[in-house]
Amino acid sequence: MKRLVRATPLMLQIQNVSTAAPPHPFTHQDTVTQISGILRRSNWRFLMDSSDIPTKLNPSIIRSIILQNRTAADPTRLLGFFLWYQRLIGTTHQQDLDVCSLLAVILCSSKLFGPASHVFELMVKNFKPHLDILGYLSRYCREFDVEGDVKTIVFDMLIASLRKMGLLVDASDVFLGSGFEKGETFVPSLWCCNGLLKDLLKGNKMELFWKVCNRMDEMKIGFDEYSYVNVMNAHFKVNNVEEAMRAFGGIEEKGCSPSVVSYNAVIRGLCRVGSVDRAIKIKKAMVEKAMVPVFYTCMMLINGLCKDMRLRDAELVLEEMIGWGLKPAAVGYNALIDGFIKQDLVEEAFRIRDKMVASGIQVDLATYNLLLSGVCKSSDMEKAREIMNEMESSGIKSDWRSYALLMKGYCQEGYLGCAFKLLDDMKSRNLVPTLKVHTILINELCHYGNITQVNVVLGKFFKEGVKVDAFVCRILIFAYIKEDRLKEAIGLLEIMKNQRVLPDILCYNPIIRGLCKAGRMVEARAFLGEMFGWGLKPDASTYGAFISGYIQMGKIQLASKCLNEMLGCGLVPNDLTYKVLIDGHCKKGNLTEALSAFRHWLSQGTQPEVQVYSLLISCFSRKGKLQEALEIFTELCEKGLFPDAHACNSLLICLCKQGKVEEAFQLYEDLCTKGIDMDIVSYNALIGELCKADDIEKAANLFYSISETGLAPNNMTYAIIIDGYCRVGNSTKVFQLLDEMLLSGNQPDSSVYNALLYGCCRDGKFGKGQRLLQGKWKKGLVSTLNMWIQCFCKNGKIEEAHQLLEEMLERQIIPDHVSYETLINQYCNVKNMGKARQLFLQMQERNLIPLTSTCNLLLNGYRKAGNNDEIFSLFEEMMAKGIKPDKKTYYVMICTYCKEGNLIEALKMRNIILNNGMTMSVSACVSLIEALCRKKDFSGALTLLNEVGESGFRLTTATCSSIASNFNRAGDMEKAAQALQQMVRFGWVSNSMSLADLVDGK
Repeated sequence: MKRLVRATPLMLQIQNVSTAAPPHPFTHQDTVTQISGILRRSNWRFLMDSSDIPTKLNPSIIRSIILQNRTAADPTRLLGFFLWYQRLIGTTHQQDLDVCSLLAVILCSSKLFGPASHVFELMVKNFKPHLDILGYLSRYCREFDVEGDVKTIVFDMLIASLRKMGLLVDASDVFLGSGFEKGETFVPSLWCCNGLLKDLLKGNKMELFWKVCNRMDEMKIGFDEYSYVNVMNAHFKVNNVEEAMRAFGGIEEKGCSPSVVSYNAVIRGLCRVGSVDRAIKIKKAMVEKAMVPVFYTCMMLINGLCKDMRLRDAELVLEEMIGWGLKPAAVGYNALIDGFIKQDLVEEAFRIRDKMVASGIQVDLATYNLLLSGVCKSSDMEKAREIMNEMESSGIKSDWRSYALLMKGYCQEGYLGCAFKLLDDMKSRNLVPTLKVHTILINELCHYGNITQVNVVLGKFFKEGVKVDAFVCRILIFAYIKEDRLKEAIGLLEIMKNQRVLPDILCYNPIIRGLCKAGRMVEARAFLGEMFGWGLKPDASTYGAFISGYIQMGKIQLASKCLNEMLGCGLVPNDLTYKVLIDGHCKKGNLTEALSAFRHWLSQGTQPEVQVYSLLISCFSRKGKLQEALEIFTELCEKGLFPDAHACNSLLICLCKQGKVEEAFQLYEDLCTKGIDMDIVSYNALIGELCKADDIEKAANLFYSISETGLAPNNMTYAIIIDGYCRVGNSTKVFQLLDEMLLSGNQPDSSVYNALLYGCCRDGKFGKGQRLLQGKWKKGLVSTLNMWIQCFCKNGKIEEAHQLLEEMLERQIIPDHVSYETLINQYCNVKNMGKARQLFLQMQERNLIPLTSTCNLLLNGYRKAGNNDEIFSLFEEMMAKGIKPDKKTYYVMICTYCKEGNLIEALKMRNIILNNGMTMSVSACVSLIEALCRKKDFSGALTLLNEVGESGFRLTTATCSSIASNFNRAGDMEKAAQALQQMVRFGWVSNSMSLADLVDGK
């Protein structure tokens, strides 16, 4: 007997794992002979169980018994003996693989394929790696000279067992590793190959699918029709229609004639990828060859046509089915009904239903639900109830979908009571409302913003012990945030955690967005931390919420930091995030950062909206960055797009402000040529610039051309052109325009009256101005009256100005700070401090708290009048009333303290100015220098004089003479000479001037 010691490279080496001492060869063979004799007896199991044979058994003896009896004994008895042995020992050893492989080959050789299949399944289940099984099988096929069909069957059965147990990767590995030693290869049957290909295709293991195909080609296994069908389906799976059709054509190239199987497969594949027209052509070719598509193929065609909304063609296929003797069944008609419902053709859907009934096909639950969806969608709730009644009379029980459709319909129509009643109706029919039903109800209520009813349904949820899922919570959280009910959204998130429902990012994002919108950034960050705790990673929407929140709070640096963090995570901001960020930078005046964000947006291959371009153009224009604004404008125009009117206005105004009026008009003409509709702001800007340039004729032409564009001049337009005529002194035209304005339906506002009154004031036509005011007194004209008060004061008519103020009070038009300050300033100028003080007190009586500027006017008035006591009194009053002094206040106080000889207080005031980052005035410095000289603090005076020069101030010759005289009077000629040197160094006096001449004021 040959010793079976040869092993292939992939085969495990067989080792004797018995712990007992090796049996004596004679004893081993005696046992084998004894058992072989017993196996010939019909009661062999009883005989063995009654003897000491079980104690003598080991894998080596079992193998020898099967090997020596493989031709003499019944193979099924040998299998039974092996299984008896396994049950006896209760375990499976690796050595048993040798015996199983031996049995498998013996059974296949005897054509006992059923028992052989059991052995293969035993091997696949108990022994790994599965390539070892192939090694043992190969060994025994060589040993017993097994070739041809039997060897193929052995290989096929191993592959089939692996496939049956879902081990497709192992089956593929065995298939691909079927060649071992030179000249030896397991060649599988085509049936085996096709079965493996089909399973790999079904399991979506496409890489292995193509490897198996290539291996078949290497083994020269010719494809049959079923092989080509598998290849077609593989190409269709990845939407590779052309390759699939090439495979279909390959069937005929191989000399085969495509059968119904191939035609059905290609039609189904084409329908799956949406190539319905090609599928119909194949169907026609099939019919021409006297072949009829199967029911499933026809349904694929109908579904494909319905998906493309080609419902009439789908109906024709249905009629063809009937002609071929294929009964469409309810599913065929339902596909058509569904298509008509989706196109809102409810009547057509009912026509198909009637056709279905006429064909003898029973309307099923799916049909009724489709019809329900159609009538509920079209808000025909009466028809919906009729359908429900028809279902009941037909003995068809409605399901949760039927009720869900009705609820949705009632909610859409606002019949919430009916929707809630359906829940009770379901329970009365022993149909428990599922979570999906409640979800639909909640979703519809949320959609219509009925949060109160949502909370009622949610309360029933918890009362009945229904556990919410993440989908429901997402709907609810989104609805709560939409209605600014953050507290309830956060509370629901806590309920999810308590019920151990894992929140997802779509639950957290709305809450974070709501918190950021409310400026509660710290809490938003806390929820972000929670997300990380659940193993959730923030997405672009999460970061976008934080960026928007920081922008809203004006924290642009934190927003930029958040953006960088987002980009670092490989996330791309969405359009809204970019827009918010650019808008934030623009509002902060960060033009470089705004442009950088814009360029980064463009680099993502996205085309920003025109609104973003317009925003940047407006921003750069307002900041006077004309070149950059024009570049963005040109870039937009090159894309065939144009900015909005606001951006165009900003650009025109920027050009005008920079004196480039001709360029502004050129741009205006270009915009008009491109068909961009300019608004009235554009015209106002251009007319205003022409009026400033005193080109009133061109301004008037542009003014009167406005009506040709379909626009109408507004109050500002009239104010600008009226002011323009006022500037050139054409009062006749001014009042003519006023009449035109009134006829056009425009009511003159303060800007128009200001222009008119300013013109009257400038021309000295006060009487005309007064007449203009008559009958026009009303609240809201304070600015106009202030301007008129200013005109009176400017022309020295202080009594008329004061009278106008009194008239304002009589007419209950409350004067403002400008009204009082104008008159106080004028009374101070004429040194009528009594009247000035009287107005100061009057404004306080009318609850108009004086401003610092008001107090400064009085302080300067008292200073000019030499009334130092009033200055000190008013300063104390300011401090007592909490009116904060400014640098002008301190200048007056320094000069006054210096005149009083109170140098200490004067220097205190100077320190306050410097400590608050303010600058000293020349007059205050000179007063201090002169005071220091009078105190004979010449060093301090010279130091301060040097500070004045270093600060860039320029003293007049008269001021220098006054300072020199103070040094001279103090008797320190040396310090006076040093002062002169400083004055010469700073260029205040000529270097040829002597000290004596300077003192004398020459």
